[in-house]
Amino acid sequence: MSKLYLVPTPIGNLGDITMRAIEVLGSAGVILAEDTRTTRILLNRYNISVPLSSHHKFNEHRSIEAVCDRIEQGVVTALVSDAGTPGISDPGFLLVRRCIERGIEIEALPGPTAFLPALVASGLPCDRFCFEGFLPQKKGRQKRIAALVNEERTMVFYESPYRVIKTLGQLAAVLGAERRASVSRELTKKFEETVRGTLSSLTEHFTSSAPRGEFVIIVAGTSGREHSEEETE
Repeated sequence: MSKLYLVPTPIGNLGDITMRAIEVLGSAGVILAEDTRTTRILLNRYNISVPLSSHHKFNEHRSIEAVCDRIEQGVVTALVSDAGTPGISDPGFLLVRRCIERGIEIEALPGPTAFLPALVASGLPCDRFCFEGFLPQKKGRQKRIAALVNEERTMVFYESPYRVIKTLGQLAAVLGAERRASVSRELTKKFEETVRGTLSSLTEHFTSSAPRGEFVIIVAGTSGREHSEEETE
């Protein structure tokens, strides 16, 4: 019986892939990719010619059983997302859960994910944190933010350039305009940037400077806010 490999891929700089990830991708029978065009660029960089199959949020429900069948038939299968670790705000969870239910072995490789470098570079406490991923675009959005008012741990959010200003403004309105925060964008790429300040100042910064790229927002929890206030006294 074969297995499912979960293979993290670079979040920007293609040189950030691990040697083991290259080895697994090169020896797989098929690679499940969120966007085959994006993954093909990576594979071409490392001269990997393994067949690709689309696996994304629009088809994963109906393709899971067929994928599991092929793995049970002996096809070594690797799952990748467009960037980072599969399952972290990307497709992967449903397939992993079904493989577990069917007794299929799973091996998750370590590797890139966007929120960790953003978190450790933020200057905010990172010994305890909660990952919130993308906030709901519409229904349940305000309820989700309101539920974080008393969160003591540092909070991590993903956001697109189209909603980052809106998100920063909403977080400021609910958590407090002076709450410490950090915003990282284009991590590992040529125009990588991390801006630190308050939710209010960050909202102003990206309102006057058009946001581009994918964003990671790090927000201090209540304990982190109190710690920062003690340091300034």
